[in-house]
This record gives sequence, C-alpha cells and structure tokens, in this order.
Amino acid sequence: MAQEFSYEIIEEIAVLSENPKGWRKELNLVSWNGRPPKFDLRDWAPDHEKMGKGITLTNEEFEALKKSILKM
Repeated sequence: MAQEFSYEIIEEIAVLSENPKGWRKELNLVSWNGRPPKFDLRDWAPDHEKMGKGITLTNEEFEALKKSILKM
C-alpha cells in the first residue's frame, strides 16, 4: 500500500525540456514531507499534480555534480 506524502516546490530553477503532452523535465528545490528542501530533477505534469521518477540531491551532492560538470 502506498504511503501518503506531501511536497512543496520551494523554487523553480530550470525547465530542461518539454514533451508534446506538456510534461516538463524540471530542476526545482523541493521540500518532501516537510523536510528541508533538496535539489530535485524529474518530469512534472503541467499542473505539478503528477510527477515521474526522479532524483533528489543534497546541497553537497549538487555542488559535487556541478563541479564535475564544469570539469567536462
């Protein structure tokens, strides 16, 4: 049985792409279940009511990713 959860998009940072049905791959700062916000990368429905699978990153993980990308 799926557990209830809550989320709040604290900051919309970037839209990376959009598919023909309007779903967008977004980088946002999201608070899950009232916890401190994390960087979140996933597909969202146009109204942010539905979401696809994604990843969340702490500030430290996001910094490590950013440094890795800048080295490329």
